[in-house]
Amino acid sequence: MSDKVTVLVVGCGNMGSSHARAYHKLDGFQIVGLVDKAADKRAKLAAELGGPPQFDNFRAALKAARPQAVSVCTYPDTHAKFTGAALCAGAHVFVEKPIAETVPQARTIARLARQKRRKVVVGYILRHHPAWVKFIEIARTLGKPLVMRMNLNQQSAGKEWEWHKHLMESMSPIVDCGVHYVDVMCQMTGAKPLRVHAIGARLTKEIKPRMYNYGQLQVLFDDGSVGWYEAGWGPMMSEAAFFVKDVIGPKGCVSIVKSASGDEDTGSADIDSHTKTNCLRVHHGALGADGRFARADELIDTRDEPGHQDLCDREQAYFLKAIREDIDLTDHVNDAINSLRIVLAADKSFRTGRTVRL
Repeated sequence: MSDKVTVLVVGCGNMGSSHARAYHKLDGFQIVGLVDKAADKRAKLAAELGGPPQFDNFRAALKAARPQAVSVCTYPDTHAKFTGAALCAGAHVFVEKPIAETVPQARTIARLARQKRRKVVVGYILRHHPAWVKFIEIARTLGKPLVMRMNLNQQSAGKEWEWHKHLMESMSPIVDCGVHYVDVMCQMTGAKPLRVHAIGARLTKEIKPRMYNYGQLQVLFDDGSVGWYEAGWGPMMSEAAFFVKDVIGPKGCVSIVKSASGDEDTGSADIDSHTKTNCLRVHHGALGADGRFARADELIDTRDEPGHQDLCDREQAYFLKAIREDIDLTDHVNDAINSLRIVLAADKSFRTGRTVRL
């Protein structure tokens, strides 16, 4: 067992459970503890995974288990604190997005990782999704500037709405979800963000007064590219256009088409729907001598794509590879800081009513 990387999983909710299943499946990991304040959640997961030790306190678990790696899958307001403590204890860290609540916190994590010579992998699950990798690859061939249009609105009720309300104790949807899609935009354009503007609305009294459950941001890059991202959570949200992933350039456009066959999709609150693509539609803008389109649109079928659990397995396989092969993750962490910086600027823009210059 000595060749296995021992890992402590902190948080046994949706993402924590998925990542714990990945560690359990991968030969290179050994789970040495599950941490969650909710005894029923951690006990249920422990039973599924063969009975690893259970803890209700992170600090006590870190001291008792002495893991080589820590998986931080808790609410965002604990990410920086738990990641910092794990690094100081000499552990590598996988941390769900966003890396922290503030840019200074994120930069402290980057500095600690360098000082301790430990790996930090941030949970940007779309970076491990072959269809999304292809989506970004095609977008890079469309010329400059790019127009990037994305959203993920979630019509949530029951436990999903309770989860969203808990998330909004610390951050809005355009911050929590926005880091994913702003990261995608940054990969597509490869340019420096210049300024951000955002609008939003508080559509429910079930959240604290200064929080908003709907937001939209616009970001301008120094190559002239522009990006738009929209996110809203709650029982009032529309299912009509909850999933838009569309990129336009001088040479044409590429879009993620949720259902090429016309079959009914799952609802917006379903976690598998957040990464599902089904089909990429590539449109070529070139015109022929007759003034009509020279090439027909291409449909790239992606229905054999990995599901949510498969993607978590891929993320953790990459985490293991980074540890064992000593992969330099400087750019990875800097990218996480950059996308966080943009969405936090959007949040500031909403709260001040002003464009924020980066």
